[in-house]
Order: sequence, then structure tokens, then C-alpha cells
Amino acid sequence: MERRIKEAVRYLGYGRNAADERTLALIEDAFAELGRTAAPKSVCRIFDAAQTEDGRIIIGNMEIRSTSLGRNLKGCTKAVLFGATLGAGVDRLIRRVSLTDMARAVILQACAAALLEEYCDEEQLKIGAELEKEGLYLRPRFSPGYGDFDIRYQEPLMRMLDCAKTIGLTMTDSCMMTPTKSVTALIGASPVKERCPVQGCEACGKKDCEYRR
Repeated sequence: MERRIKEAVRYLGYGRNAADERTLALIEDAFAELGRTAAPKSVCRIFDAAQTEDGRIIIGNMEIRSTSLGRNLKGCTKAVLFGATLGAGVDRLIRRVSLTDMARAVILQACAAALLEEYCDEEQLKIGAELEKEGLYLRPRFSPGYGDFDIRYQEPLMRMLDCAKTIGLTMTDSCMMTPTKSVTALIGASPVKERCPVQGCEACGKKDCEYRR
């Protein structure tokens, strides 16, 4: 619980400053409300991964050009395609609250983002535990929109996961996900263990890592 509160405070933009008692109380209330509303679901599929000499990344039938993703996937033989959502109920809750109490809606937004991140970390740990039985180790999640990994790759990624059918996740023409509190990502799997934290590069102090997103 303490970690998710810290994440919510970070999403609210406090930086290194501590949140006041009233804000912390509102955050705890928001997490309680989200706990009653959220219906988290996830889906993953594993594909062979390869990189060509001319800079292309081949994952299943998807071909990607991205230098930053290529660095992250260096040495990976497999890639996990991953999607997760907190469900449409969270969107309805935030919309309803925003009509009467915008400050509370902002806190709900931050707490929902922290809750989604926590859920993704938990699911990634489960996936990682299974792949470690095969001698493969996961890299941090890498989502469309990071670095030069174009947001438009969201569409083929979601299609390969069949997100609409599996977890009720769809995408607008402008590449926005519905429900909004959702995420898609690629997770590289390498035979070499790099000790990458499941929380991702933001939780790691190694600034010169070649896999950093």
C-alpha cells in the first residue's frame, strides 16, 4: 500500500515534496473507491524476436523500426506482447466525479495510474516466473510512445493480442485506448539475466545501462 501511495503522489506532481495530510487522506479514499470499482484484466502472448542488420525488429508478423526499442531488446530471443486494463468502470467513476469535484477527480486519475502500474508489475512477475523455468529473463516493459517507438505500433500490438475480445480493450483512430486506464507493452526475454527491476528503468539507478528506455 505504501508504494502505491508514493506512486500516486509522484503522478500528482509533488516531486521530492511530501504531500500534506489532507491529500494523503484523499489518496487513501481514492484507492478504496478504485478497489470497489476496478476490474483488472490482462493478456499476454509470446513470440520469437529477432533484429536484422538494417535495424528492423521482427516480432511475429510485426516489423518495427525503433532504435530505443532495439536497445531494450538487445540479446532477446523472445518478446512478450502484453496488454492490461482496469476496466470501463474506472473511466465512468472518474467522469462522474469530475462533474462535481475536479480536485477529487485529479486524485482518482493519479491513483488509477498507480494502481494500473502495480497490477502490471504483479502480472509481469508471474510471466517472468514462468519464463525463468525455460531459462529466459524479462527486461522492463516498453510501450508504444516511449523513445522513438511510435505510438502507431499500438494497433498491430493490440491486434496480435486480440485485446477487444480478450480484455475488452479497443483503440480510437488517434491511438487512444478505451478504457483509458489501460496499457500495452513489449517485454523482451533474454537468456542472460540482467537484474532489471520489474518496476522498470525509473526504479533503477544505473543511468548508463544500454537497455534503458
